[in-house]
Amino acid sequence: MPLFSQNRKIDRVSTTAELFSKHSHLQENARVFRSEKPATIDPKCLLYVQQREFAATTPLDKSVTFIGSADATTCHLVLLRHTGSGAACLAHCDGSRTWSEVPLIVKAVTSLTGAVKDGRFELHLVGGFDDESQTSHKLSLNLLAAFQKQQEEIHLETCCITEMNDEVVEGVHRPVVYGIGVNVKTGEVFPASFPTRGPAEDLRSARTFTGGQMAEIYDSSKEQVEIGSCKWSPNKDIAFWLAQDDDTILQYLSTSPMAEPPHFVQHIKSTIQFLLDHPTADSLFPGGQPQIFKRTAQGGWDRTPPPPPQQ
Repeated sequence: MPLFSQNRKIDRVSTTAELFSKHSHLQENARVFRSEKPATIDPKCLLYVQQREFAATTPLDKSVTFIGSADATTCHLVLLRHTGSGAACLAHCDGSRTWSEVPLIVKAVTSLTGAVKDGRFELHLVGGFDDESQTSHKLSLNLLAAFQKQQEEIHLETCCITEMNDEVVEGVHRPVVYGIGVNVKTGEVFPASFPTRGPAEDLRSARTFTGGQMAEIYDSSKEQVEIGSCKWSPNKDIAFWLAQDDDTILQYLSTSPMAEPPHFVQHIKSTIQFLLDHPTADSLFPGGQPQIFKRTAQGGWDRTPPPPPQQ
């Protein structure tokens, strides 16, 4: 089925400019969205999604009120929600495997929606900017094309991407909105920032840094974060980066060195140190079991022992 906007079919486009030209209301909606002041989300009710991760839940979830993700420069934040069931899925896509990732997002929402007939699928795309290499533009087009290939009828509500998420600061292009949140109880979608990015922030970053693909990190039926087992090989050579200055790290380890948030370099160094402290991931996943975290009464995420292996 094709994408729709204001109940009009969105045809395949060759540029984002063409999309906004044909559907000018998306341009106006993006201007309104980007003008909103980012909300700071309380970690006690937050489920945070890192790069190459997705998470889905419903309004019935007692452990999660908000799903959020940030630090998107050329990356795009993709939110799909069903208005009838309230099921929502947020993904942080970087263009690595867009065509196989979009079906995962759709499946996450359809499986939680079940037999609910009333309502429709609504899509919100936020991220990217007018970067020199056009990485953002390519990802924007691939995401639009991939959603057009899905069987479900999907309505594009927010499209704050690439040139509509761009601003020039001191002669440098950068995104306006770096992060979004969704209130899973109400369906409200808004720009957001996050003081914490846990649980297991370094482990999850290490998985992505070493080439891990898109992974689901939450089981809404059990209301628990699940970090599946992953593998990487020892690599002492990466210690080289810990001695480099910020500019060098930005130049070689970022797709958009002039547009990264202030904490980017420290985040990269923390991830590299984690990989040096854990040359392989084997000890982090005894018996190949996932790391599981449940919400505590105080609002944090506490790791729980894995279930015993089945006989």
